[in-house]
Amino acid sequence: MPIAHIIGLGRSGNAAARLLKREGWQVTVSDRNNNPNLQQQSEQLISEGIDVKLGYSLELDSPEIPKLIVVSPGVPWDAPLLLRARELGIEAIGEMELAWRYLRNIPWVAITGTNGKTTTTALIAAIFQAAGFNAPACGNIGFAACELALAETPPDWVIAEISSYQIESSASVAPRIGVWTTFTPDHLSRHKTLENYFNIKAHLLVQSENQIFNGNDPYLQNNAPNRFPNAYWTNVKGKAELINGKGAYIEDGWVIFAEEKILPANALKMVGDHNQQNLLMAVAAACLAGIEKDAIAKAINNFPGVPHRLEHICTWQGIDFINDSKATNYDAAEVGLNAVLAPAILIAGGEAKAGDDTGWMSMIKAKTAAVLLIGDAANAFAKRLDEIGYTSYEIVETMERAIPKSAELAKQYQAKVVLLSPACASFDQYQSFEERGEHFRRICQATFQ
Repeated sequence: MPIAHIIGLGRSGNAAARLLKREGWQVTVSDRNNNPNLQQQSEQLISEGIDVKLGYSLELDSPEIPKLIVVSPGVPWDAPLLLRARELGIEAIGEMELAWRYLRNIPWVAITGTNGKTTTTALIAAIFQAAGFNAPACGNIGFAACELALAETPPDWVIAEISSYQIESSASVAPRIGVWTTFTPDHLSRHKTLENYFNIKAHLLVQSENQIFNGNDPYLQNNAPNRFPNAYWTNVKGKAELINGKGAYIEDGWVIFAEEKILPANALKMVGDHNQQNLLMAVAAACLAGIEKDAIAKAINNFPGVPHRLEHICTWQGIDFINDSKATNYDAAEVGLNAVLAPAILIAGGEAKAGDDTGWMSMIKAKTAAVLLIGDAANAFAKRLDEIGYTSYEIVETMERAIPKSAELAKQYQAKVVLLSPACASFDQYQSFEERGEHFRRICQATFQ
């Protein structure tokens, strides 16, 4: 029986383990952490005949060297362990690559990008489902890709949000339709250079039969057309601005693809110009898949929005509390602030990332009455705010302190919005941006409802 080792518990690692177990492998899952949540997961896996090692890091000097290593997205692709595995001829892949090997006969739509990919993925999945397809979202949202491979009924389409981490470890994934939403500096502590980060994402589009690009993204405008001469593009500014002359665009209030009016642009109720861009990419993907415009319009008219991305939680005394926990970098946080009414009270901070915060800082000065800082980045952000001459901030450290203080400040400054838009990863205080957003939701609902 061949031996496989899965690095990292969690949805993707657990699904990979179950899939390999089903396929006749001897499977071990390890995680260097050990907490009650992981212990609960391990008990379930052990009951299914899967070995689990918590507080453990794989070493390749034991007699039972695995034939296959499957890594979760959080494991750096150039980690010493993986470099050593390649030297020894051990195959190392990501969970997405494993799923592809069992789902490659099903058409995929794969969505990547620095920002906007979750909303675009959710929109595409909603449209395909409205058209009657079994088309679940997977990858960074929804199911782990391997969960779809385990399903009794295989999907008609796989709608996958794929991060640069997942692309790195999933070299042979070849979608029917590839979508690239935006490109700005992010994850550079892992990918080292902007060029390397770009090339990783570009690989997914190279592998795709059809490519769709956001034509309103400056970096993609300047760097993708020559590399992808047959791609479809989108543009919110009309047909005249459309690269290659083919794709989806907005003109006279309508979303148009291939000269056909598909639906009114205001059918999508989500705020912000960036969501109009997301709408165009989703419509382009649906049209390339041959979906009728009635199904597209039905899905968009009923689309509720995406959790943790400019998600309205509650209104208290005329103040809207909005969860934008998915804004894990400066560009996403700038977009979030730009989408809400001024003046706003901003809650920001967490585990800071490398990047250019200039645009975000300018937006803070333009749109906020006060900023409340939480997490590890609080002192560094306070220093940056001082540097730009912005003094209306306070370090509150935790969400429990930030939310009641934000309500107090909103009344003081007559602000209509309290916005959680951290511009940071969540890992200093939370397991994920979802957990951070849910914490914000729970406190708001307990305090104001």
